[in-house]
Amino acid sequence: MTDPIKLDIMSDPICPWCYIGKAHLDKALADHPGHPFQIEWHPFQLNPDMPRDGMDRRAYLEGKFGGKDGAVRAYAPVVEHAQAAGLKIDFEGMKRTPNTLDAHRLIHWAGIEGRQTAAVAALFQAYFVETRDIGDHDVLADIADAIEMDAAVVRKLLKSDADTKDISGRDAHSRSMGVSSVPTFIVAGKHAVPGAQPPELWTKVIAELTADA
Repeated sequence: MTDPIKLDIMSDPICPWCYIGKAHLDKALADHPGHPFQIEWHPFQLNPDMPRDGMDRRAYLEGKFGGKDGAVRAYAPVVEHAQAAGLKIDFEGMKRTPNTLDAHRLIHWAGIEGRQTAAVAALFQAYFVETRDIGDHDVLADIADAIEMDAAVVRKLLKSDADTKDISGRDAHSRSMGVSSVPTFIVAGKHAVPGAQPPELWTKVIAELTADA
């Protein structure tokens, strides 16, 4: 066994490339159970100016990509890579694009309880597969319950401003350090690996880290 090596991941629960990138990383980690990574997830909002209640997904996409055709072209590579990774994404079923600040707060609280990666996985499942509104407090409390957190406590926290400034500040810090897109992986606090990298790259990184150790 090697000493743990920090793997910091900047991600957003509504980012399809983050969903794909996690699947690729998970495959590499499953193939190398002795990997050295100690993983921590960090907040990065794709849409920091999104209204807190979110907005209609079609209106959001057409506004962002200049119409329906532009949105279809933009998401075509996502569909291709998701299918190649064996992932389901129900774009047709998604009705709203949420503000993810509260989802990031849930990930933060899950981290305190050692359930951070479980929270990230559950949020991806809820949004991309089940097409649930992960900006909704009832949905977030239900997700918390599913990963063995206290849903009543989470619901109470969500009604407050607890950790809102902290999450926004961490997001802003990542941007100030040059992170402009997600997923972004930081290995050992110094090596940035951007994008949804294939499992083969992570296998190579793990091999190099293990050899160095």
